[in-house]
Amino acid sequence: MAPILAAVNLNVHKEVLTNGLTVLLYPNSQAPTVSCRLFYVTGSVHEVPGKSGLAHILEHELFKGTKKVGIQDSVADEMYMRMEDMMQAYIRSAKNAGDTASVRMFKARHDSILNIHRKLFVKDELWSAYQAAGGSGLNAFTSDLMTAYIVTLPKNKIELFMWLESDRMQNAVLREFYSERDVVREERRMRYDDKPTGRYYETLNSMIYEAFPYRVPTIGWPSDIENLTREMAEEHYRKYYKPRNAILVLAGDLDTASTMALVKKYFGNIPSGDVFPPLTIRDPEQAGEKRLVVRRPDAPNLYTLVFKTPEVGDKILYPLDIVEGVLNGRSGKLYKRLVEQEKLAVSVSASNSPNKYVSEFSVQVSMRPDADPAKVEAAVWDELEKIKKEPVSAREFQKVKNHAYAALVRSLTDMENVATMLAYYEMFGDYKFFLNWADELDKVTADDVQDVAKKTFVREKSVTGMLLKEVPKEPAKSAN
Repeated sequence: MAPILAAVNLNVHKEVLTNGLTVLLYPNSQAPTVSCRLFYVTGSVHEVPGKSGLAHILEHELFKGTKKVGIQDSVADEMYMRMEDMMQAYIRSAKNAGDTASVRMFKARHDSILNIHRKLFVKDELWSAYQAAGGSGLNAFTSDLMTAYIVTLPKNKIELFMWLESDRMQNAVLREFYSERDVVREERRMRYDDKPTGRYYETLNSMIYEAFPYRVPTIGWPSDIENLTREMAEEHYRKYYKPRNAILVLAGDLDTASTMALVKKYFGNIPSGDVFPPLTIRDPEQAGEKRLVVRRPDAPNLYTLVFKTPEVGDKILYPLDIVEGVLNGRSGKLYKRLVEQEKLAVSVSASNSPNKYVSEFSVQVSMRPDADPAKVEAAVWDELEKIKKEPVSAREFQKVKNHAYAALVRSLTDMENVATMLAYYEMFGDYKFFLNWADELDKVTADDVQDVAKKTFVREKSVTGMLLKEVPKEPAKSAN
């Protein structure tokens, strides 16, 4: 086992610039590429009521360009933006007054100005610059905690990343904001409002978290999206998309000294930005078991069971990783019982999901159409009770550890994964949680697993969800 544990001792260089930017560099010359990650530690967890979805729409908007990128004439660009903002202010005033005729008129004027404005755009210039340089895996995403921009580049093109991202950090221009807001609203409609699992998980999430802002959907509530303004987004960007709230990670074929010199050249003089107020809100002690039952004709028959667990860094999460392994997979206890033996499910999974502030352990079952949900629920709880009462066998225990070690070591050969994991765990508090994970897992005993299972799998602390297919009622037969 020693060689495997040694394999996770990555030579990571960490440095925090005077403006607060956290930099992690991992040199690895297995391929002539560098995986680049820039995490802005601002997500839906930082959004106040009425402004949900702000970080997500900014993720979209930061691809629209800057004062230097994506535009032919920056002076005219600013003039048209002011005119569009003015029309939008008139639209909001007319809406509040219930004047639909004026709303239509000002919207037509806004769209007319925007169409002229668009003639100055250099569409997708930032995206095209990365592609022309041989970039791959170019993407962005927003979560509860952060907004990430990612790309993998040839090793001789990382200065392009520095130039584009430092420019985007300072000079982003939020063009086409209101048309992009409509795009996000439609995205929400397709992914949440019109999708059976969308509203189910969103509602379940708001039951798991009573006060803590993980209950806020990253994409935003519908009414909030419709009322977001460019001014709100610009203020949020100006304050928080700055070095003190950013983590820059590069993993691949790089030289640490020369790369740090580039980082300081491009990012070192950017003002720090504002600090988020401390996130002091926490959920109260759960009053009792919670249940959500949703019935829809298009439902896929799901059973979900969730328990809140402590945040990353707490020792309880390592035994829960063992529990996940014991329950999971085709050789796991849940699959054998629910899929193979009792024929109640087509698939089943257990997930130990570490996170900042508070984590989750969950079980999800895709039930057969004819399965009795009560039998599924009873079987899941029975398997959880067995883990509390019966020690995991030495053979099963070692099998789970071996599988976990092997999966971790394999993942360390993928620089995109390494860069992402380093960024995530640094955001959680310390990238070393990721590197030390295998060592901590190795310390877990069978008694630890039982003790943690007893503390975690408590009905009064559980949240249960069922998304069940609604069977149409047969029409009543006529008396004739």
